Amino acid sequence: MMRPVGLWRLWRRPGTSGSAGCRKVASVAPPPGSTLPRALNIFDRDLKRKQKNWAARQPEPMKFDYLKEEVGSRIADRVYDIARDFPLALDIGSGRGYIAQHLNKETVGKFFQTDIAENALKNSLETDIPSVSVLADEEFLPFRENTFDLVVSSLSLHWVNDLPRALEQLAETEREGGFSPHISPFTAVNDLGHLLGKAGFNTLTVDTDEIQVNYPGMFELMEDLQGMGESNCSWNRKALLHRDTMLAAAAVYREMYRNEDGSVPATYQIYHMIGWKYHDSQARPAERGSATVSFGELGKLNNLMSQGKKSQ
Repeated sequence: MMRPVGLWRLWRRPGTSGSAGCRKVASVAPPPGSTLPRALNIFDRDLKRKQKNWAARQPEPMKFDYLKEEVGSRIADRVYDIARDFPLALDIGSGRGYIAQHLNKETVGKFFQTDIAENALKNSLETDIPSVSVLADEEFLPFRENTFDLVVSSLSLHWVNDLPRALEQLAETEREGGFSPHISPFTAVNDLGHLLGKAGFNTLTVDTDEIQVNYPGMFELMEDLQGMGESNCSWNRKALLHRDTMLAAAAVYREMYRNEDGSVPATYQIYHMIGWKYHDSQARPAERGSATVSFGELGKLNNLMSQGKKSQ
């Protein structure tokens, strides 16, 4: 079961200059096979780039966009929940722009969309927000600190090799506090808050969302994952699975999970992490020992209120 996630964060910064322009494509991607110093090396990033480029070149890429569009829409809803506008925004691992298409120019003034796959950027979905496309790897963020008012990322960072370092890079660029969800296929839910804390965030919460999709069979599920650009790219993957093995796995999958109509379900589990970087304007807990009312007195007050209701 794949467990994709969207990591996204919000923050404020001083006013941004710059005029809105038409879509552009700029390249700041590292050479193929490049890795960060001392980074964990779980995923073949060059292979992931090829997978995403292949998926974006297909005649009908929108056929496989349903999951990314759904998650992008949910992230956009969370952006709308914040009562402010964002003059300059960044989408890390944007793909074809699954978040931007659900936002409007009244909320976001200008959007920078970055992805490791140039074909995904060239085939971006339409949006009324002036945007700039930048070919960049999530592991090599090319932007200065405090550049953006809003940074989002959806179903992308679960393929990052060094997730703690990636979170730290995002924390370093934040100025006045932010908001973020994230998922990694190899990260336990209990570890997510710890990772955010180590990256410099506080006031942490973690929640889980699930999206269930029914497929005719296991092979159709695998076809859709490939069409999404979500095929396995770990270095220790098996290069080839025998036909008999695949057929046996499909039979077991159907036997164990078959619905009444004969379809088989796949559940995409999305972990949302929310964390804020420290800022003077944030509410903070009072110092220990500064309370003027004890819990015992609060308990007495509760009893008095209960008695008053009974006597009415």
